[in-house]
Amino acid sequence: MTAKTQTKDVVDGFELGGNDYLKKPFSIEELIVRIHSLLQRKKTADTIVNIALGAFTFNRIKQILIFKNEEYALTHRESELLFHLNEKRNEILDRSYILNEIWGSDDFFNARSMDVFITKLRKKLKKDNNIKILNIRGYGYKLACH
Repeated sequence: MTAKTQTKDVVDGFELGGNDYLKKPFSIEELIVRIHSLLQRKKTADTIVNIALGAFTFNRIKQILIFKNEEYALTHRESELLFHLNEKRNEILDRSYILNEIWGSDDFFNARSMDVFITKLRKKLKKDNNIKILNIRGYGYKLACH
């Protein structure tokens, strides 16, 4: 909140890390609406960061899977792979797309590497019988969540 009303002051405020700018005088109703908006943005951001996968919580930023009180560290590639599988949850995710997106090419050696990462993810997810990574022969993989 500020009495400064010049465009330069608003720009400076945002450049210094502010996420809103409220000029005086203001009404209580406007303040309340802005607070609700900021809270909604935070709630949305938390939902994006913490993804529910059955009994698991997946945090892409921290690269961890949480099951009850246990945390499982994921490698960067495991995390990216799980993120992309979740984006197409219960749909087939094309094998070539995954390889090009995460590994940079869909050659034989990268494909074998991806298979290893799929196996590692399956082992971590096996505590919840409602989650499976299915191999759809000739097409790719599918994260099946019931």
